[in-house]
Amino acid sequence: MIQKFSLFVLALVISLAAFAQDKKAIKISKTITKEDLYARLEVLTSDSLEGRETATEGQRMAAAFIAAQFKQYGLEPIVFEAQSMSYFQRFPLQKSQWTDVYVKAGATKLENGTDLLYFGAASTSNEVTAEVVFIGDLAQASGIVKNGAFKNKIVAVRSQDSRSWTSIRRQFAEADVRGLLVFGGESDGQFKTVVGRYKNYITASRLSLSSEGDSSNEGPFVFIVSPDAAKGVFGRSIEELMASASGAEQPMASISFKAERTTEEVITENVLGFLEGTDKKDEVLVVTAHYDHLGKRDDVIYHGADDDGSGTSAVLEIAQAFSEAKRKGNGPRRSILFMTVTGEEKGLLGSEYYTDHPVLPLSKTVANLNIDMIGRVDDAHLDNENYIYVIGSDKLSQDLHQLSEKVNKDYTNLALDYTYNDENDPNRFYYRSDHYNFAKNNVPIIFYFNGVHADYHRPTDTIEKIAFDKMTAITKLVFFTAWEVANREERIKLD
Repeated sequence: MIQKFSLFVLALVISLAAFAQDKKAIKISKTITKEDLYARLEVLTSDSLEGRETATEGQRMAAAFIAAQFKQYGLEPIVFEAQSMSYFQRFPLQKSQWTDVYVKAGATKLENGTDLLYFGAASTSNEVTAEVVFIGDLAQASGIVKNGAFKNKIVAVRSQDSRSWTSIRRQFAEADVRGLLVFGGESDGQFKTVVGRYKNYITASRLSLSSEGDSSNEGPFVFIVSPDAAKGVFGRSIEELMASASGAEQPMASISFKAERTTEEVITENVLGFLEGTDKKDEVLVVTAHYDHLGKRDDVIYHGADDDGSGTSAVLEIAQAFSEAKRKGNGPRRSILFMTVTGEEKGLLGSEYYTDHPVLPLSKTVANLNIDMIGRVDDAHLDNENYIYVIGSDKLSQDLHQLSEKVNKDYTNLALDYTYNDENDPNRFYYRSDHYNFAKNNVPIIFYFNGVHADYHRPTDTIEKIAFDKMTAITKLVFFTAWEVANREERIKLD
């Protein structure tokens, strides 16, 4: 009887402690307001920041703003730099840009971004002349060239499906062909439409981590041209080429081409603010969002209000809430690193750099909560905006997934949509934001995402279209989840 009574008392004490924690979390969560979120997002989307493109002055201004906010909240700078501590984790990137790319066949000259699209990685500083052989349809071509019969040759193929063009180089990377000339699109008009869509992507500068080295000679040249260009190259229509390619002898011709680019090193920075925990301070929760966007195209600014001004504003608001809790004597048991990363739009570069060069040990990192686009409503939820796509919560830890479900049920009661968590979902969003660099290092993650919309990656992704009530509710969900992860007795279990 005494033993049963002792267990009852212990259970009651634990229950009362949990209730007290719940009350504290709810009280602190009231500091998270849509007015605060709006004020932060208004700065991040201002014209003066010019779309926050990685390694530009606008991005650096955004970084300075975020660091100033962290300092105001009392978060600690933890990056050692020039004999002092900094909020900035600076690192180099290699910036490259195609400057002179063309294909010539007789009197015909096709130029990148106008008459052709270059999707290759290889470069040449001089004009090169090469033999080109037409072997038929792209769908069958990869199997044909793997036998080595076309080693070091330019292989010409036909492809009407523009969705496959961007993956061509991967298909032929191990085929030992020198390059590919793809007659793409159903017609010349359809090809021109696609050129207009891809022009900025093809001609814009690219960024990569300097540690990746120079990849300029990796993989084949891939030139995609109009089907009408077949006459200029082979002297025959594409229909005639397709008919003759089925015979014993493939049509052959000669072309000249060039793919020249410039490279330089630039510097960018992640922004880190640290809140030290109490009795479990050696363990750390990382809360992230990317603050970079697409910058300017000519004079048009891509403001990136939802992508990912919304997530960045949420991280700032959550950081302020936890700082307020600590100021009042209710600081988290585990430490929390609030980090806004750069270079996400360029290939998850900032988060990759951090996980390759962690300021705090990944072995002590209990989880990553990543917020990327939480301010809009997608077409699937027009009848109920109080939702959020939850991605990855169960990939590495059922413990984290169950905690996430319970927190939502206890505090926010949003509709948690797991559509994009499906391994077979073709969008593969699990691999497309900064949480993935933590996940591949065995850190349990949750990715919060509202789905894409008509303004995704367009200059029309602006602040007046943000659903601030929805954004506030999701920010509170992340806050409550962070509160539970940071304060529970056991660290999140890794499956």
